[in-house]
Amino acid sequence: MSSGHKHQKVENSDVHIEVARRFTQHNQRYSSKRRAIVSMLETSDRPLTISEILQQAKSFKGTRNEIAQSSLYRNLVVLEEVGAVQRIVSTDDNGRYELNEEILGHHHHMLCSVCGDVRDVTVPAQLEDELDDALTKLAKRLGFKLDQHRLDLIGRCKKCA
Repeated sequence: MSSGHKHQKVENSDVHIEVARRFTQHNQRYSSKRRAIVSMLETSDRPLTISEILQQAKSFKGTRNEIAQSSLYRNLVVLEEVGAVQRIVSTDDNGRYELNEEILGHHHHMLCSVCGDVRDVTVPAQLEDELDDALTKLAKRLGFKLDQHRLDLIGRCKKCA
């Protein structure tokens, strides 16, 4: 398998099962706060900033009370370490978080160069295959074995255009 886009997305009902499996593999506990963070990321249509997660946590079912910012940071570090969550770097200083691509499914990002907003974008399968083939050939020509690719589209969102 040469590309990440050939990974199948984990079905929604199985997301927590897959994340729990990853926690077990790393001898970590899949706590209710971590479960709530995963649920928020699972239901979002885009990667979320720390402040967006904190704001959502106030009203999110599954959190008995607010998540403290320091607790959120610690939990996100653990979620990254077990391979459940990945950090997305944007054009601004805010890190954004989403479920790992193996869980969320292969996709790319549109990044606004003005406000830093990040949106998920899925490329049509035929174009994704063409991209993967071209990138695999390029990598091979340079003596590199391609495992997966990421593509960021950088421009201006509707608000900033």
